[in-house]
Amino acid sequence: MTFLNVLFITLLNMENVDERGIYTDLVRELASRGINMHVVFPRERRTKLPTELTSIRNIKLLKVRTGNITKTSFIEKGLSTLTIDKQYLKAVKKYLKDVRFDLVIYSTPPITFVKVVNYLKKKHESKTYLLLKDIFPQNAVDIDLIKNRGFIWRYFRKKEKKLYQLSDKIGCMSKGNVNYILQHNSFIDKRNVEVFPNSIEPVEIRVNVNKEIYKKYHISEESTLFVYGGNLGKPQGINFILKVIENFHKVDSGHLLIVGSGTEYKKIEKHIHNAKPKNVSLHKNLPKKEYDKLLENADVGLIFLDKRFTIPNFPSRLTSYLEYSLPILAATDKNTDLKDILSEAESGLWSESEDIESFIDNAKLLSTNKELRTQLGLNGRKYLEAHYNIKETVNIIIKHL
Repeated sequence: MTFLNVLFITLLNMENVDERGIYTDLVRELASRGINMHVVFPRERRTKLPTELTSIRNIKLLKVRTGNITKTSFIEKGLSTLTIDKQYLKAVKKYLKDVRFDLVIYSTPPITFVKVVNYLKKKHESKTYLLLKDIFPQNAVDIDLIKNRGFIWRYFRKKEKKLYQLSDKIGCMSKGNVNYILQHNSFIDKRNVEVFPNSIEPVEIRVNVNKEIYKKYHISEESTLFVYGGNLGKPQGINFILKVIENFHKVDSGHLLIVGSGTEYKKIEKHIHNAKPKNVSLHKNLPKKEYDKLLENADVGLIFLDKRFTIPNFPSRLTSYLEYSLPILAATDKNTDLKDILSEAESGLWSESEDIESFIDNAKLLSTNKELRTQLGLNGRKYLEAHYNIKETVNIIIKHL
């Protein structure tokens, strides 16, 4: 396959392609098959660095100077996201003009890669593959970020439809996502939509657990450690998380550790400062290696989603928890099929967001029943290896080359 060229377009920072994650693992796995990988990603203005093309092994990294997308205001992020399509297209034309791409892969968010995808499809007759990780603008409507059928909705809905039309194949995270997309977009040929789940290259199963890290975070070694890691924004249903914080003292031996960042981080920080719960702590995002070490020593992985969602969200942090054989405790809306996966895999417990009594009851059960935690964790690891191993799932994409 050494003659094949694949372009991967993303909003995520891919500077360190050897770092572990669903996208870096995908890129490395495709490259390991002899495919010439090209990755286009943002180099934000705050870095003060120019657009640049570098390479590592058979992976070329096109770092495009853009506006600030992360750790900035909502307005700047929005403007930067809207202009990134043109910036990517200009960079691709300049730095990759002599490469003919057999396949172009791109992920949502955002849905604004229309120009660059359309250009490559027409110029190179490239096949196009959308990794659908986010159904926008409907997810924003669900949590009242934008008005249903208002001007902003119509603008982005038009972009969304165009992106679907440009995509030869749409890879969804779950069956629930496939069903939703087909139900709400009758113009899409169902033969072009398939499940391509969030997948990783799993680390070896942990053998020796070292709880020295507990001291660093001021957690008793006798505690059952519940960890939430990831975004702390409106999609997570922050008001419910605040209720969890208020009620977590009812969980015998339990300690709740929240790690992440996002628009609602300050709100959580202020609540913890005022309430001063003894068994709850909050930390900013950690480096990947540090976070992995934390998960390696944790007891339960937490997932939160706002109860108002009508779309079947499927959080990527699930794979991280399964990788480290952590039982899952989830509180989500009713529409996600995450709860069905947990049931099928026998890897965790679920309750609907806002049902604080059910959530705390589940937390109590997991906190005091080590045998149950162990069994759920082992079940989850087996399910990960069978369904979310990138070495297997990558074939779903390769078959289209």
